[in-house]
Amino acid sequence: MKKILIALLFLALLAACTTAPEPVPETPVASETPDTSDNTEISFDSMPLPRIDGSTATIPLGEAITALFLGGTREEAAKLVSFSGTNKSVAALAEGDADILLVYEPPGDTMAEYGKKLEFQTIGRDALVFLVNASNPVDSITTTQLQQIYTGEITNWSEVGGEDAEIIPYQRNATSGSETLMWRLVLGGLKPVVPPENLIIAEMEGLVAAVASYDNGSAAIGYNVYYYVSQMKNDPNVRLLAIDGVAPSDDTIRDGSYPFTNDFYAAIRKDEPEDSSARLLFNWLQGPWGAELLTENGYIYADIRPW
Repeated sequence: MKKILIALLFLALLAACTTAPEPVPETPVASETPDTSDNTEISFDSMPLPRIDGSTATIPLGEAITALFLGGTREEAAKLVSFSGTNKSVAALAEGDADILLVYEPPGDTMAEYGKKLEFQTIGRDALVFLVNASNPVDSITTTQLQQIYTGEITNWSEVGGEDAEIIPYQRNATSGSETLMWRLVLGGLKPVVPPENLIIAEMEGLVAAVASYDNGSAAIGYNVYYYVSQMKNDPNVRLLAIDGVAPSDDTIRDGSYPFTNDFYAAIRKDEPEDSSARLLFNWLQGPWGAELLTENGYIYADIRPW
């Protein structure tokens, strides 16, 4: 039924795309799966699906979009989806090597170089979360304690209610979306200690694996985004810390009570024509059908607001 609706109402969306959008609310409102009863669908039967790129944590969303609009299975869609990561995908979009992104917040220098060419719009919400080994007795920590761990002021778990063991603080590579969130949401203007090379993890999966298996002990800590840890790499050997007494969950991230929440985005080039496949998909992702696809795939929907 949905595929029929896609085909019949494609022209309706083409007309709707030329209409100025309603003013965007400044503050996201907590929302359940939105009503999709009167939303307009789109079809890519008469034009190619735009080239999609983005962050690692949005790969499942890219696969879902590809499967929906090309009519294949998720397994078939997965073979067609290849994301280059937050930093590289922004450059790819700006330079014409991608048409639309599903992306987390890029590093500041990347935005300084490419941001003026691009148009971003919030489509969902995630959070930076902190992982410890499941055997670690510490289950909650404060923002100040996190800052002190990563600036080298706190070096032993006994200083934060744990066992007498040296803290092993893993970090992400400088161009990752997680590292961008760490600097902006947690460290602010503070400078972290420069870790040995073996404590800098380039891949999201590698970070989870390092915390899960570090000497089979409880000394490690690291950070990642909530969706990846809870949906894509749900490892029973790691546990997420509560921050300032608030545990990360769909509800606490949606309502903003968890302290390190942050939006993620769809992005296209600003000069993308109104009737192009990239802008059609960009607009579609901001509407009820896009929100439904997000929630069906485990993402946290956030009401739209501009970057």
